[in-house]
Amino acid sequence: MVQAFLKKGCFQDSVSLMLISRQLSNGDAVEEVSVMMGTPANKSLLESTGLWHPLFAEATPNDICVAIRPTDDSGNVADEIAQQLNDVLASVAQASSGGKRLDVARRWQTALAKQPEANLALISVAGDYAADLADEALDHGLNVMMFSDNVPVESEVALKHKAASKGLLVMGPDCGTAMVSGSPLAFANVLPKGPIGIVGASGTGIQELASQVCLSGQGITHAIGLGGRDLSAQVGGASALSALKMMENDQETEVVAFVSKPPAPEVEQKVIQAMRGMSKPVVALFLGTRQAKAREGNVFFAKSLAEAGRLSAMLANVRQNVPGCNHTAGKNILGLYTGGTLAAEAAMLTAEQLGLKVDDKHEQGVMLNDSGHLIIDLGDDHYTVGRPHPMIDPTTRTLEIEKRAADEAVGVLLLDVVIGYGATADPAAALVDAVESVKSKRQSPLHVIATVTGTQEDPQQRSEQIDKLVAAGVAVVNTLEEAVLLSEALIEQQERQIVNERPSLLDGIKVVNAGLRSFADDLQSASTPVVHYQWAPIAGGNTKLANLLKQMQ
Repeated sequence: MVQAFLKKGCFQDSVSLMLISRQLSNGDAVEEVSVMMGTPANKSLLESTGLWHPLFAEATPNDICVAIRPTDDSGNVADEIAQQLNDVLASVAQASSGGKRLDVARRWQTALAKQPEANLALISVAGDYAADLADEALDHGLNVMMFSDNVPVESEVALKHKAASKGLLVMGPDCGTAMVSGSPLAFANVLPKGPIGIVGASGTGIQELASQVCLSGQGITHAIGLGGRDLSAQVGGASALSALKMMENDQETEVVAFVSKPPAPEVEQKVIQAMRGMSKPVVALFLGTRQAKAREGNVFFAKSLAEAGRLSAMLANVRQNVPGCNHTAGKNILGLYTGGTLAAEAAMLTAEQLGLKVDDKHEQGVMLNDSGHLIIDLGDDHYTVGRPHPMIDPTTRTLEIEKRAADEAVGVLLLDVVIGYGATADPAAALVDAVESVKSKRQSPLHVIATVTGTQEDPQQRSEQIDKLVAAGVAVVNTLEEAVLLSEALIEQQERQIVNERPSLLDGIKVVNAGLRSFADDLQSASTPVVHYQWAPIAGGNTKLANLLKQMQ
């Protein structure tokens, strides 16, 4: 027989009660203990699981319902369980984070008084009440993150339209993760700071993408969750468009990465159009869809989370190598390679990025010669008749650099440095001498980009070669793909627009947390200002009375 009792007027969040239920069920005298708030949904659940007791009929959403299924020989254990519950709730109330007591408030006005500069409400209350609480937060000028699920889509649309009219952002409902200026919201990871901003309608997708970015050696400015329905036809990407605008105006974000579950086709195109209007490169991953092109202007389409992470990190590396306000006089790319395959790939990538045509004949080692851009394989037979291969003797390339790179129309010089057995003892030194010689004769700047092929164990030592190049002002990148992207950015660079006002949300958050106390504890551990609003249903969950009270305010 089910034993039961009520704890009146003692609202607790659902996750805490689930954990308490498991803890209380570990005793020898019970088979199962269920601790739930007395909402209509929870009452139905208690009935369907065989844990109903007539006492629960009088419970309100502010009351805790405790159902106990004792072992056959335990007798009445309700009093013992009640004492255990009181002890657990007392320990929860006294819990602190990082040795600092958490500020707690029982009313909106008190919470805002304790956190007068609050700019975000983190909401994780039951879905039946989340929309009204979010609406109230917007009225107070707060951005909203709704961890809560089971919120009607009509409410989501209304909230996001209201937020847009106020210049605010609603993340969610059912938004599982976000990271703003290093502050963790809901499920979040400890991430290194860097130049990549993430926007996503996928919680674990954001977390995995951020992890892949970090594995590629880069870091994150912010990660903004949207909620799983944001790119549906009904919601129309409302928060996605707002978040992209915020990332565009954030000076610290150099590259934007976007991930979502399968979007509505018309919304996908609307979001891509917004991405195309941005001044920053965007890596887009729309799971479950196939893009006709790998790239549309500044938008790069990825096929997987791993690829999206790699692309984002590579583009961030490129952006960090582009001077902010350096006007390059020359707009042509010149590539002088000692490796034939490297020259061929550089030509192919350059042609793809700039819409050019590769040279199919390869006469005299020419791999690309279009619109002033020229890439040559100096290992071609034309250059090695009666002369050593340029990997053995750098003289051939030195002469070509001094002759061709002296042209003021050339803005970027692409080079390879190939080390190992058989190669010249110090190819970097010869390259640096040639570059410095040609730069001294030019009137306009010349950007030099190099890749290094070889290992640390090679006789020339990879790190030593890179150090010599970098010391001479040569940009050394990891791949030919990165070299070509950087060359494109350099010849197309414009003076960066100065943003007068950074989005206030991205300047750091101050939070009112309503719902799961653990989220507030995590924020406090991360040194984020937070007040825990110990929310409970107004008027005991009586909707009519709650609406009446709201009208009277």
